[in-house]
Order: sequence, then C-alpha cells, then structure tokens
Amino acid sequence: SACEKGGKWEKALQLVSAMPQVKVKSNTITLNAAISALEKGNEWERALQLLYSLTLRELQPTSITLNAAISACESGGKWEAALQLLSDMAQRRVDSDTITFNAEIGVCANGGRWEIVLQLLRRMERIEVELDSITFNAAISACENSSEWERALELFNDMA
Repeated sequence: SACEKGGKWEKALQLVSAMPQVKVKSNTITLNAAISALEKGNEWERALQLLYSLTLRELQPTSITLNAAISACESGGKWEAALQLLSDMAQRRVDSDTITFNAEIGVCANGGRWEIVLQLLRRMERIEVELDSITFNAAISACENSSEWERALELFNDMA
C-alpha cells in the first residue's frame, strides 16, 4: 500500500518476490496491494502476471484483486485484456461487484466500445449488480463519444 501511494511499483514487486526467501508467506492482501501499485505505475501486463500467479501461490483472488487488475488494464487502455479478465474470473467464481463493472465499463468506454458497455449494463441488471451514477455516467460518455446520442439519451432517462 505504501508502495502504491509512493508510486514505487518496482519496490512492491521486489518485496513480493523476496517474501518466500525470508520465509514470509504472501497473501491475497499483499498481492492486491502490489497489483494496485502496478496499476498506478501503468504496468498492466505485470499486474496481470501477478494476478495469474495467485494460483501458483495457492491463493484465491477476490473482487478486490479483480478490481485492481481491471483498473490496471484501464490505465493501459487495454479493454480486450479487461474483458478477458472478467471472463476468467467469472469462471473461477470470483464475485463481480459494482466497482468491478464500473472499471470494466470505464475501460471499454475509453476504448470506444459502446456496444460492449451496453452489454455490460444488461449483464449487471441480469445478475442483479447495482448500477450507480458512475455506471451510468461512464455508459453515457461511451455512447456520446461514439456519436450514439440516442442511446445516451435512453441511458439518461433510465437513470431517472
């Protein structure tokens, strides 16, 4: 967490790598912090590598882990990787929450993928994940930026 706040993603990786050598067992919390540090350092590929290494460490990712990794994809502008991550985590039965979907919608909106944003909204409704103002704002922005103003207006009306 201190590494994340200080922008020291290299130090975060170094600490995680050194843990087994000094007989300290890593846990999901330490790896979540390292993934968040990588996200802040725009190191989305390393963040995903660390996420997928959890199974090698016999650790189960949480929604916090997933949210941090998706945010790393968002900072790298990698909507395809974020969508794959959401799918992979669903198969592992990691719960997705509003924060997860908001990050996913954000990365797809930034990538100009308004159609996928609308699919994610429908999925949230189907699995009964709360749609909040952040959800709608990102979705409206995605439609607006893609000149889909009619859909943006529909979403605005859905908010009311």
